[in-house]
Amino acid sequence: MFRRFLRRDERLDEGVRKTRSSFFGRLAALLPRSEITDDLWGELEETLIAADVGVDTTERLLERLRARHAAGEFGTGKELSRGLQEELAGLLRPPDGREPLLPSDLTVVLTVGVNGVGKTTTVAKLGHHWSRSGRRVLLAAGDTFRAAGTEQLAIWADRVGLPCVAAQRGGDPGAIVFDAIAAARARGFDVVVVDTAGRLHTKTNLMEELRKIRRIVDRQGVVGRVILVLDAATGQNAVVQARSFASAIGTDAIVVTKLDGTARGGMVFSVVRELGAPVCFVGTGEKVGDLAEFDSEAFVAALFALEAPDDLPGN
Repeated sequence: MFRRFLRRDERLDEGVRKTRSSFFGRLAALLPRSEITDDLWGELEETLIAADVGVDTTERLLERLRARHAAGEFGTGKELSRGLQEELAGLLRPPDGREPLLPSDLTVVLTVGVNGVGKTTTVAKLGHHWSRSGRRVLLAAGDTFRAAGTEQLAIWADRVGLPCVAAQRGGDPGAIVFDAIAAARARGFDVVVVDTAGRLHTKTNLMEELRKIRRIVDRQGVVGRVILVLDAATGQNAVVQARSFASAIGTDAIVVTKLDGTARGGMVFSVVRELGAPVCFVGTGEKVGDLAEFDSEAFVAALFALEAPDDLPGN
């Protein structure tokens, strides 16, 4: 039953190295050699919480695993390990029938998040990725608040060979988005990726500015998407951030940055469970190509680096 391997992705493997070596690697080594006892359940719970999977998400996982164990699905720790991988991958798998992130029509992608998560770099990486995939991409420098915010994106745009609509510092970000949509229509672009100013999710006035930008997008008769950028190192604080941004303007997808620099990659599971929005990309470094398309099975395989069940989709 357990013969084939999950898909593996070298960039994801490297990106989760610290999380794997600190927490999930411990489970990968422990579970296959253990009998299923109360002590093992307790150690599994402690390790998942320590890995920033989150208390609520851990409780849900354990409830499902205990039920499957009681039904006779698991007789050994090795089978429990593979069942855990199934459940973790299932938490991250997008629901069937979900609309594509980038349909063929003109799509405006707003990238949002708190200060310092790497939004501007992510905008450039996304634009580069989608351009290489055949889309006609225009960048828009909507971060007019931060000193040199527009200049930074302009430098990245030049580096990746993409045009960029910008304005002087202090300009109206809503007007920049409006101009970018008009430019895209006039010049035949089909994706506009908008950098927005970083803002604390607790600042009501700044969150209202995001709502204004979203309203402008919606009034233009284009497809609007919101990508939330989260720093993996923030752990469970990312859940609070995600909840606030989703409440303000919605969230269609998530990009997790700086995954390679932290052992707290387990936050991905609780954020996805909280929002119901999938992770679409993971930042695995500082170079423009250090952006991996997210695959739930490959992510879990990288965390455990073990064989996985045959019946996981895509194998």
